[in-house]
Amino acid sequence: MKMSLKSLAVLVLVGLGGGQAHACATCFGQSDSEMAKGMNAGIFVLLGFVALFWAAFGSFFVFIVRRSQNTGDVLPGDQNDPQHN
Repeated sequence: MKMSLKSLAVLVLVGLGGGQAHACATCFGQSDSEMAKGMNAGIFVLLGFVALFWAAFGSFFVFIVRRSQNTGDVLPGDQNDPQHN
């Protein structure tokens, strides 16, 4: 890839002429700001979704075991399973 002198000069000026970066409230040490509160609320909402997913996933297996016990069906891997050797 051939880079012209003009594009190289622009690249150098952009690299050297960067302004002050705007960090989040946590980096500035303002943990009581609105941005930090919003970020914490977002983290708790996502944690709630994960907990809800795991609860639904676990309750599905509880449902399968209870249904199998009520109908008398054999669970895969049980000693009474005809395919179990």
